[in-house]
Amino acid sequence: MLPSRRGRSARVPAALALLLATAASGALAGCGDAGGLRSAGATPAAQSPARLWPDLTPASTPAYDIGEVDNEVVKGVAVPGGDIREADPVAAVRAEITARPDDYRGDGAPYGETARRMADCGAAGVDRADGADSADDAAGERGRCPVLRPYYRDLTGDGRPEMTLGFRLLPEKLTAVRVYTVEKDRLVRVMSYDDAVSAVELAGRAVIVRSPSEVAGYEYRLQWTWDPDQRAMLLTSDEMLRTDDSGKHTKRPSASPSPSASASASRSAPPSASAP
Repeated sequence: MLPSRRGRSARVPAALALLLATAASGALAGCGDAGGLRSAGATPAAQSPARLWPDLTPASTPAYDIGEVDNEVVKGVAVPGGDIREADPVAAVRAEITARPDDYRGDGAPYGETARRMADCGAAGVDRADGADSADDAAGERGRCPVLRPYYRDLTGDGRPEMTLGFRLLPEKLTAVRVYTVEKDRLVRVMSYDDAVSAVELAGRAVIVRSPSEVAGYEYRLQWTWDPDQRAMLLTSDEMLRTDDSGKHTKRPSASPSPSASASASRSAPPSASAP
């Protein structure tokens, strides 16, 4: 015989109360087993930055021009349909040689061999690449043409690709790294850097250049990032990093190299010319 409705309703709250009491005691026991909070040991005291020479008059203008902003229309190079893939990279390099005769023309020109080898590039230009890795990225390595294969990626965020181009600076064994975009169907250079280059990478919307260091076990790592206000790729990071497996990274204490200077000149800039 089943118990009455009243008898069942009276017993259910009592059973429920017993169940809740058992669960609560178990939860408390579990908290005790966890051991509570434990000390991680002593931690170093936080130190605020110490400002040196507070009476020193702040500088209002830079002492040296290190070429932070590069935004220049490349004259004489067509961009058919506004598509930068249709622009001739060899023509872009030839336009720079024409614009900088002291660097490329004459007996005392430091990069005279580059100008002479441009005749070996031919009218067909060099191979294009959309960012995929290649075992033979340097078109010039197959012959005497100093122009390297261009790469195309959107670095400005406008949905259209930019052209990242490199060419050899000979006989100095340096590499010129350039980035071009298109503005109003005109080819515009927005980054320029010359140095002894170990590697160049495109990461997101940044260009990263790695260069050897005079200090054993270290390399320079420089990063350019698009700045919409300046309409140019700005040098936003300049570090000196270890190249071994220790995992330690040390920021470079010296000044930033000039984006348009040679390796020897760029490494000799005074501390007051440091990049951001």
